[in-house]
Amino acid sequence: MRADRPYDLVLFGATGFTGGLTAEYLARQAPERLRWALAGRNPDKLAAVRERLAAIDPALAELPLLTADVTDPASLRAVAECARVVASTVGPYVHHGEPLVAACAAAGTDYLDITGEPEFVDRMYVRHHAEAVRTGARLVHACGFDSIPHDLGVWYTVKQLPADGPIAVDGYVRAGGRFSAGTYHSALTAFSRTGETSRAARARRAMEPKPDGRRVRAVPGKVGRVREFGQWAVPLPTIDPQVVRRSAAARPEYGPDFRYRHFAALKRLPTVLVAGVGLAGVMGLVKVAPTRRWLLGRLASGQGPTAEQRAKSWFRVRFVGTGGDRRVVTEVAGGDPGYDETAKMLAESALCLAFDDLPETAGQVTPVAAMGDALLDRLVRAGITFRTLPA
Repeated sequence: MRADRPYDLVLFGATGFTGGLTAEYLARQAPERLRWALAGRNPDKLAAVRERLAAIDPALAELPLLTADVTDPASLRAVAECARVVASTVGPYVHHGEPLVAACAAAGTDYLDITGEPEFVDRMYVRHHAEAVRTGARLVHACGFDSIPHDLGVWYTVKQLPADGPIAVDGYVRAGGRFSAGTYHSALTAFSRTGETSRAARARRAMEPKPDGRRVRAVPGKVGRVREFGQWAVPLPTIDPQVVRRSAAARPEYGPDFRYRHFAALKRLPTVLVAGVGLAGVMGLVKVAPTRRWLLGRLASGQGPTAEQRAKSWFRVRFVGTGGDRRVVTEVAGGDPGYDETAKMLAESALCLAFDDLPETAGQVTPVAAMGDALLDRLVRAGITFRTLPA
């Protein structure tokens, strides 16, 4: 685990809104033995973040600051080579993420991010998975609200089902609160790059091995009423089903034949219809460069809601799993998904990679494949709820 390196963890992008929240979480919750540093392109802004952290813990007044920029490969290589784990909050990742992934893969350094961009994740697999396997680096994407609650929630669910037969799980997402500027920019970028996303997925399928003797699927569901929840279920085209499917491919606990479907849960049918029309309109508008620039300008990176606004935000994801003669209903729940809980999930994932006893993995791996129960236990201790409901 490169114990001779000066830092256990480097947080890259600490001057952004979510990066700053992640740094503050580490300042409050990280163990004293953590050797860590902040990295970013602007030394003055990094120093301002460090001042905020020193107000939380005066011992952080001398926290090391590393200047690095995604346009300067040598600076990223220096960051990767001095750390055991690097966590990045610098998105949209399809534009800014690859140089740091490449540096970590080459240096044998564990890498985490909070991306929800399928194109980026697939391209990183095609271009850097083999090198990371060679060096022993773990590349773990989607360590925020995309896709920790869904990946670990399905893991928590399938462990309560028999693994000697087919398993099916449906996930239903509800949330209240503002999404982050980074999520907004990443989503608009993804909507404008559907062709590139499809090509990246095809390139990955052409080289990614399939699980031997097992079938693993993430399939789209249909709009419909879920009577037991009193809600409408709408297929949710996020990266989460892909992450769940790859975890299932990596772990035998998901059984010989696994199927996952992913939905947003909404109370009213008109809301479903309006959301569908609005999403289709936005996807059309972002294809045109002038309107895409205008939409991107509506919410600047680095902006976010106040602490009071975030305190009112929440999420709940319910899972219905069936296997053999068993049926299990579970729930993962927490606070503000776009900012506070995402910062918590990224920080705890980084600490998990740095300190916990984990399975031997390398290359691009999912949160469940890399960390599994160790991360689940950390998140429970950190206040995120995993529970089994009456079926």
